[in-house]
Amino acid sequence: MASTSQAPSPGARTAHPDHLGHVVFIAAAAAMGGFLFGYDSSVINGAVEAIRDRYDVGSAVLAQVIAVALIGCAIGAATAGRIADRIGRIRCMQIAAVLFTISAVGSALPFALWDLAMWRIIGGFAIGMASVIGPAYIAEVSPPAYRGRLGSFQQAAIVIGIAVSQLVNWGLLNAAGGDQRGELMGLEAWQVMLGVMVIPAVLYGLLSFAIPESPRFLISVGKHERAKEILEEVEGKDTDFDARVAEIEHAMHREEKSSFKDLLGGSFFFKPIVWIGIGLSVFQQFVGINVAFYYSSTLWQSVGVDPTQSFFYSFTTSIINIVGTVIAMIFVDRVGRKPLALIGSVGMVIGLALEAWAFSFDLVDGKLPATQGWVALIAAHVFVLFFALSWGVVVWVFLGEMFPNRIRAAALGVAASAQWIANWAITASFPSLADWNLSGTYVIYTIFAALSIPFVLKFVKETKGKALEEMG
Repeated sequence: MASTSQAPSPGARTAHPDHLGHVVFIAAAAAMGGFLFGYDSSVINGAVEAIRDRYDVGSAVLAQVIAVALIGCAIGAATAGRIADRIGRIRCMQIAAVLFTISAVGSALPFALWDLAMWRIIGGFAIGMASVIGPAYIAEVSPPAYRGRLGSFQQAAIVIGIAVSQLVNWGLLNAAGGDQRGELMGLEAWQVMLGVMVIPAVLYGLLSFAIPESPRFLISVGKHERAKEILEEVEGKDTDFDARVAEIEHAMHREEKSSFKDLLGGSFFFKPIVWIGIGLSVFQQFVGINVAFYYSSTLWQSVGVDPTQSFFYSFTTSIINIVGTVIAMIFVDRVGRKPLALIGSVGMVIGLALEAWAFSFDLVDGKLPATQGWVALIAAHVFVLFFALSWGVVVWVFLGEMFPNRIRAAALGVAASAQWIANWAITASFPSLADWNLSGTYVIYTIFAALSIPFVLKFVKETKGKALEEMG
C-alpha cells in the first residue's frame, strides 16, 4: 500500500497551466454524460401530471413509471466498470450516447404505458454508464492539483442539464398554452419535452470522438506510446513520461484486474472502504434531493401553486442548484471535500426541517397559508443550495478518488449502483408518502441529513491533493 507521505513523481504532482485549457475541454466533453443524466432526471418532472392524466393511473403506478429508469441506472452503473476495462472509456461513452438517443425517441412516441417504461429503462442504463465512466475518466486524465475542480464538472453538468430541461419544459408548456397535454408539433407537449433530449444525446456522441482514451486504460492494454502522447497533452512536456508510465504501470501490476470479487472482505461482506462509498451514495439520495427534480412541479401544485408558476419555481430551484455547484467547484480543492460535506449537511437539516414545518399546516382554499407557503419555497431553495455546494459535488469527487487502484472501477460501480437503488427507493416512495403525510415525509429526509454528519466525521477521510496511486 502506498504511503500518503511518499514523495510522488514530479509528473504526478506538477500542474501545467499551459495545458489546462485542453484538459478542461476533455473533462467538459466527458461530463456531457452528466448533462444528459441531469436532463433526463429532470425532464420527466414536466410530464408527470400529463402521464397520470393520459393513462389514468394512481400515485403508486405513476411512481413506478417515473422510477423504473433508476433500475436501468443501477444495472448500467454496476456493469459500466467492467465494460470500460474491456473496451475502453470512450467506447462506453459512445454506447451510452446511442442508448440515450434511442430512449429519447421512444419516450417521445410511446404506444402505451409499458413501452414508455421500457424506453425509460434503456435511458436509465445509459445514465448509469455515464455516471460511472464520467468521474472515473476525468479522474484518470486530470493533473492531481486540478482533479477536484475538474471532477466537479460531472456535477456541474448534471445541474446545468437539470436547469436546461426545466427551462425547455417551461418554454414548451407556455407554447402549448399552459397545458402539458396541449398540442405541440403534432404531439402532446409532454412528448416533445421528452423527445428534445435527442439533441444533447447526439452532441455527447460527437464529442466522444474528439477526446482521447484514458492513459491508464491504454497502459493496461499495452499501448504505452499512445499513453505517453496523451499524458503530454494533459500534463505538459516537462513531465518525465517514462517515469509516469512506470508509476501507473507499477500501481496496476501491483493489482489484479478490478472485479466484484476484489471488493469482498472484512466482517460485513464488503471491505470497509466499499461500505463508506456505498454510505456516501445512499446518504446523498436519502436526503430526498431528487424529489426536488422529479416531482417539484407536482409538489408545488399539490399545495395550490398553478402549473405555469410551479414550472417556474422548478426552474429557479435549478438556478440555485447551479449557483451552489459553482461554489463547490471553487472551494472543493481549497477547503477540502470533508469540510464541504459537513457544511452542506448542516444547511440541509435546516432547510428540510423548515419544509417539514411548513407542510405540517392545513391547506386554506387549496393553498398553504401565506407565511408557510413562503417558508416552504425559501426553505426548498436553501436545501438545494446547501446540497449543491456540498454533497452534490463532493460525493462524485470522493467516488472518483477514494478507492485504491486495485478496486477503483468495480468499487465505483457498486457505489454508483447503490446510489441509483437509493434514488429509486426515494423516487418510487414519494407519491405514496406524500399522499400519507407530506410533512412526515420531509421529517424522514431531515433525519437522514442529520445522520450524515456523524457518518462523515467518523468514517470519511479527506482525499484532497493526493495522487490516485496513493489511495490504498
